[in-house]
Amino acid sequence: MTATLGVTPTPSQPTPDRPAPSRIRSLPSHPVFWPLIALLVLVVINVIVTPGFLDIRIVNGGVFGNPVDIARNSAPLILVAVGMTLVVATRGIDLSVGAVAVIAAAVACTRIVASPDESAASTVIMAVAWALGACLLLGLWNGLLVSVFGIQPIIATLVLMVAGRGLAMLVTDGQITTVADGAFGFLASGIVLGLPVALLIALAVVAVTVLITRRTALGMLVEAVGINPEASRLAGVRSRTIVWTVYVFAALCAGIAGLIIAANTNSVNANSLGLWIELDAILAVVIGGTALTGGRFSLAGTVVGALLIGTLTRTITNVGIPSEANYLFKALVIIVVCLLQSPRARASLRTLRPTGRKARAHE
Repeated sequence: MTATLGVTPTPSQPTPDRPAPSRIRSLPSHPVFWPLIALLVLVVINVIVTPGFLDIRIVNGGVFGNPVDIARNSAPLILVAVGMTLVVATRGIDLSVGAVAVIAAAVACTRIVASPDESAASTVIMAVAWALGACLLLGLWNGLLVSVFGIQPIIATLVLMVAGRGLAMLVTDGQITTVADGAFGFLASGIVLGLPVALLIALAVVAVTVLITRRTALGMLVEAVGINPEASRLAGVRSRTIVWTVYVFAALCAGIAGLIIAANTNSVNANSLGLWIELDAILAVVIGGTALTGGRFSLAGTVVGALLIGTLTRTITNVGIPSEANYLFKALVIIVVCLLQSPRARASLRTLRPTGRKARAHE
């Protein structure tokens, strides 16, 4: 009896019974694939409607153009969505991020207005510190309700969502607070290294988050808590601390976003600043491939989802869709993208196409 010497082929090696896997064929199953396709389609539509849509120009050392404007305007949503991603990964949800954003803006603007005699830079730094300190407390409050008292996340954060704008109105005395401070406006309109400061802040937060969650054990622990909180607790994971941490981080991201939004207009309106941004953030997270059931998350997908929403907003304006129908158009586009991502919908589409054997049988 003879034996044939050789190496057993790995699953990635072609065999008669198992063909070599194709990266191209597996691309549609990637969570970021369909959002990127949708983003590309929106860009093509804009180019058709406005031929110079992708034109980039450099003025006084700064890069300007529609793509840069979309990225800059999407910076607050990117920040909020990144924080929301980690919350969703732990099987949670944070409906209070819009309220946290307006509270941060209200605290910062009132502090700046109350200190007109101090230097602009020091005043803005102290105002930002006060605002982020308030966000830290609000994040601790949400984490306390969810991780310690065991209140459902949607209910716990709904409390602050309802009360947060009331707190912001108390801070601003129910008035639209206007800030005449160039240093504060620099957060939204400033240019560093040719790019908008707001975009650089968002990219820095994303980079730090990716570094911490993918280069340390924190990302794995967040996913473990989201997959099975009880099992992770029994395995020695401090699930309560993990949940508390992600809610604090989400509040800080929302606070930074609120500061950028307020700096863009040099004012804060407690009734409208950051209104419904929590829903856009949840959409960006879901479009990016992170399941609301918790577990694995995709920060890259979240960023793509946020850019998709920002591009869609600009597309609605460019195409000339009436303002009465823009929310309906936005909802339809998002539904289509979510359906394309759905494994069940893709499986249904595959059943409609004849397979190779069936196609040959009909010939």
